[in-house]
Amino acid sequence: MATFHFDLVSPEKIAFSGEVDQVDVPGQEGDFGVLAGHAPFVATLRPGILTVTTGGTQQKIIVLGGLAEISEKGLTILADVATSLKELDQTAFATEISGMEAKLNEKQGDELDRAIERLDHFKTIQQQLNTTALH
Repeated sequence: MATFHFDLVSPEKIAFSGEVDQVDVPGQEGDFGVLAGHAPFVATLRPGILTVTTGGTQQKIIVLGGLAEISEKGLTILADVATSLKELDQTAFATEISGMEAKLNEKQGDELDRAIERLDHFKTIQQQLNTTALH
């Protein structure tokens, strides 16, 4: 299988840089997979789980929004936050969700809609993590 270069960068660190077979990305308009030779485009990310496949092994990384650019050079993702499943503190993540829920009643209008959407994304990640832990 042909490979391509993938960089995942967050404000804190370079979370991943190397040659990969495939990257599955949680796009704002829907999830998408990237293989070598993919058509160029730019997409915004939603909070979700990014899956990096290299040599038959998969690495899962949580991203909390950002921007993806696919070009002839490969895939570059500028993520707001990028944390591998190994590094994730699930208790802190659950606490973050509880805090988001508690603050919903302070919001209204469009701000409330955005907060609910973000909370839904976080809960989906948590559900995926719980499902992954069982398998």
